[in-house]
Amino acid sequence: MLTFEWPWLFILLPVPIIYRVLRSRAEATTPALKVPVYSALSRNVPVQKSGGGWYWLALALLVATWIALLTAAARPTWVGDPIAIPSTGRDLLMAVDISGSMQETDMQIGGNTIDRLTAVKQVVGEFVERRQGDRMGLILFGTRPYLQTPLTFDRRTLNVLLDEAQIGFAGDRTAIGDAIGLAVKRLQPRPKSHRVLILLTDGANSAGRVKPLEAADIAARENIVIHTIGIGAEVKLERSLFGTRRINPSSDLDEATLTVIAEKTGGQYFRARNPEELEAIYRRLDQLEPVAQEAETLRPTKALFYWPLGFALLCSFAMAALTNRGDNR
Repeated sequence: MLTFEWPWLFILLPVPIIYRVLRSRAEATTPALKVPVYSALSRNVPVQKSGGGWYWLALALLVATWIALLTAAARPTWVGDPIAIPSTGRDLLMAVDISGSMQETDMQIGGNTIDRLTAVKQVVGEFVERRQGDRMGLILFGTRPYLQTPLTFDRRTLNVLLDEAQIGFAGDRTAIGDAIGLAVKRLQPRPKSHRVLILLTDGANSAGRVKPLEAADIAARENIVIHTIGIGAEVKLERSLFGTRRINPSSDLDEATLTVIAEKTGGQYFRARNPEELEAIYRRLDQLEPVAQEAETLRPTKALFYWPLGFALLCSFAMAALTNRGDNR
């Protein structure tokens, strides 16, 4: 279906006629000095002969140019057939910690030691692909939270943006409370029965203006369910000049706060010590029952203003050629 964004512009169609009439009346009532040489010159310009073919051709080109320009200015748009959007699912935001501690290399995949963020990218990427029918978004947080991807059905783009995330881009500290606050802001416009936040971190709140538990209280009032995931191994062997010692690379993980956040909002807290456990957690989250939403459709649109604009340009070229032809005669 063809539509116009600004169809009211077509009321300007008679403007040239109105201008011509007003100008003719003004010329008829204004004394003029007649110079014979101008009459002689006018005979050499065919487009000015009111009774000749050149005159009517020039007039037709002017009218076509004016109509084409107005049509382009009215912004013609082709609206395609409705495309159904999946009508079941959740509004699911993922908040992923990219603070400096996420570069800890205590994860192993296929015998290779990798950092925590790399493991998260692989597991979460597969999780996103499986969530067909969910409207998903991505928040990356460190010292400050940033909305990397708003709620969307475009899972491919979300995965690309997650894969491009780099440790430290949002700062080296961890603002869990601010990340929850940003998620609440983004989920508020959505239906209350659909709101879910999955928050993944490897540390404790060390930055931001909002305390995590205060943010959890706000989320609970807004009917937002928060599932929290603490990631990081509990044992790591570290070599030094004095031999090998066992350390806990997740000593900064605030499991108590993450557990309370989940309980306050009706969610669950999960602990991921390795990629296998992380994968199992997201498999479990995969079993969230979808909630029916109102049916939604999308009508693709395509701008067509360049067609009448191009036609007006061709008419102007034809006018220029016609004028040159008249000058040469």
